[in-house]
Amino acid sequence: MRLSHLFARTLREDPAEADAASHRLLMRAAFIRQVMAGVYTTLPLGLRTVRKIEAIVREEMDACGAQELRMPILLPSDPWKATGRWEAYGDEMFKLTDRHGREVGLGPTQEEVVAPLVAGELPSYRDLPVNLYQIEWKYRDERRPRYGLLRGREFLMKDAYSFDVDEDAMRRSYDVMLQAYHRVFARCGLDYLVVEADPGSIGGDVNHEFMAPAEIGEDLYVTCENGDYLADLEAASQHLPEAASVDEPAKSEDVATPGATSVAAVARLLEVPESQILKTMLFDAGGQAVAVLVPGDREVNEKKLARLYSPSQVRAFDEDAFEAHGLVRGFVGPQGLGQEIAILADRLVSGAGNWVAGANRPDHHTVGVNVTRDFRVDRYEDLVQISEGDRCPNDGGALRIGSSIVVGHIYQLGTLYSEPLKATFADEDGIEHPYQMACYGIGISRIVAAAAEQFHDDDGLTWPKALAPFEVCVVLATRDHEPSVAQAEAIYEGLSERGVEVVLDDRAESAGVKFKDADLIGYPVQVVVGKRGIEAGTIDVKARRSGERTTAPLAAAVDAASRALQAAP
Repeated sequence: MRLSHLFARTLREDPAEADAASHRLLMRAAFIRQVMAGVYTTLPLGLRTVRKIEAIVREEMDACGAQELRMPILLPSDPWKATGRWEAYGDEMFKLTDRHGREVGLGPTQEEVVAPLVAGELPSYRDLPVNLYQIEWKYRDERRPRYGLLRGREFLMKDAYSFDVDEDAMRRSYDVMLQAYHRVFARCGLDYLVVEADPGSIGGDVNHEFMAPAEIGEDLYVTCENGDYLADLEAASQHLPEAASVDEPAKSEDVATPGATSVAAVARLLEVPESQILKTMLFDAGGQAVAVLVPGDREVNEKKLARLYSPSQVRAFDEDAFEAHGLVRGFVGPQGLGQEIAILADRLVSGAGNWVAGANRPDHHTVGVNVTRDFRVDRYEDLVQISEGDRCPNDGGALRIGSSIVVGHIYQLGTLYSEPLKATFADEDGIEHPYQMACYGIGISRIVAAAAEQFHDDDGLTWPKALAPFEVCVVLATRDHEPSVAQAEAIYEGLSERGVEVVLDDRAESAGVKFKDADLIGYPVQVVVGKRGIEAGTIDVKARRSGERTTAPLAAAVDAASRALQAAP
């Protein structure tokens, strides 16, 4: 490839809309261009990196015995309604109506397509196991698309689905894919973690996320200071509190708290710590009113709550819902709530008493509130968001929170989809059983962004050679010097003959512009050919990641570049 022929030019300035390093650098280095919020065109340089990731993924999937196919993006609504996810996905799923009035959606995932497909093709236990995968565009109607490829409305994903006869076989298939994922991310050169995770809208019990630590990452993970615990923030738990032992429960009485609708305002007014206030949060879970009780200094983890009611959609009460239940927003407490409202409490609530709670009338709270005597709890669950410094569930050590980008997620689904979709196989006695399923996702376009977040410096991208669009850039520093041109061409041809992915910067630009672009784009190795070096009988070789520079005789230029590439990460 000659850069004089390359489509798309680098940008000198940071795009105004780019607030993440990956977004900024991928735009400036001419890897992507924005079409609209959350939707991007992948340019030739970017597509080369995407294709490299795809090749790694395909090699590892094929080595596991998985078979590639392609499923449609446009999906009928009926299977999604059968599994409950048409409603559960809510506004995040693009939903359309065709000219015949039929509801269709743009696929964010494909369980509802692949399960009926396998049921129609593999009706016997003799046909199993099978693992099918595709690399295809997925769609999600993000409320706030941002960070470039990290949170888009359209994204490229590898999704695979395994089908087995029983749980043990399903777990074996899952373990095979778990190891394949380790190989994929190691080959991509990523720094990554594997954590216990929240299954989200996919569902299932056992699941693991592959996370690439990054400053801008919106996906948080939790570790123990002693190194024996690692989990996604949405799935993390903490050390169980001791049961409450309130020797003398305080007298319950109402006090005036005019205008104090927030925990902080109540705590200031009554001169109590926020942790002593019992926060009562109201939700609608598929038509069921749910009150969630947590200490005032903690937040409800809505994903944990949603998991309890999956596949029903869980939404916080709006003003109309408060009015419909006769509740006063800002002054709700659990005492006196009717049986029509389910009351869930975090386990931390069981470890304390003499709470301050809303009095269920305007401008009043109740002090001295205690469970059983003053209010009921239908069930205790792990419902709070983990905070820095909470205690580890394994050894009581302090928990720490880090940020990351999720690049892969795998799930043991069991019969979660095969049962409602009536996707079954016949055993050796002719008895029908639902398939035991698992699914496995890798964010191809997310890996591009995650790698850009992990591998960059002040001058631009520093790709690992496995993902770089080209491995070596031959920079022709003096284009009007014929011996330099001839030498650059010879090095370019020599590296090409060795199978090196090499690009020649033969553009009519200054040497300074070419050097800046080489650093910005992030070729692992740069070979600089210029008049001064030619006259001295040498070329310069630069390793992009380390910045190390060496010289080599003209006759050994190709060997020197090849050695530098071999040593590059």
